[in-house]
Amino acid sequence: MDEKTLRELLREVRAGRLTESAAIERLRNLPFEDLGFAKVDHHRTLRQGFAEVVFGRGKTPEQVAGIVRSMLARKDGRHNILVTRADRRIYAAVKRLSRGATFYPLSGAILIERDRTEHGKGTILIVSAGTSDIPVAEEALVAAQALGNRAKAIYDVGVAGLHRLLDHREQLMEARVIICVAGMEGALPSVVAGLVSAPVIAVPTSVGYGASFGGVAAVLAMLNSCASNVSVVNIDNGFGAACVASCINRI
Repeated sequence: MDEKTLRELLREVRAGRLTESAAIERLRNLPFEDLGFAKVDHHRTLRQGFAEVVFGRGKTPEQVAGIVRSMLARKDGRHNILVTRADRRIYAAVKRLSRGATFYPLSGAILIERDRTEHGKGTILIVSAGTSDIPVAEEALVAAQALGNRAKAIYDVGVAGLHRLLDHREQLMEARVIICVAGMEGALPSVVAGLVSAPVIAVPTSVGYGASFGGVAAVLAMLNSCASNVSVVNIDNGFGAACVASCINRI
């Protein structure tokens, strides 16, 4: 349930079109719904402005389907439903519940789009250093769009060929928030942040050779960025970057 739906519910009660008992029944599972293996947080949209997102890895297809079914059954709001880090078995289970489910195989994201309202005030731009970083960048892109933002992506513009990045300078300058995804030595966010006034959210990826230590080298480089408008999320956490970017874009 979101704030708009709750206000409509209160107006219906005040106008006498809905009884108090009927309103209570709608609100009964508002905080969460206990499925045994999961407690689905139906209250999150009201608290935070966007719905709970399902992390698919480590869950069975049946468990993910159960959570999605619970979300689809709610009659008090039609928010988008996003599953991250899923596989094709999970997608098949979700697809049986909603024909409108879309699977993004690179990132493993599943999106059931039910609300195309744009809540953000500007554009979130996702920039990836290399082609190997695209899976994490795609997760950020899909999540940012699912959360109601206008989002675009630029891929393979790492510092090994800086002219590729500079070719997109106009888009960089127009973005309200930039998510910068990079593995290897993690240099790209510092370069991007030095060109723009917008906040840059750096996402280190686990892409790289042995001394990259699965993304540790990139995360340390990003944390030590000399650009003052850089913040950093966890390794491979495209979804987390999209959430922070969405919060900034709504201000």
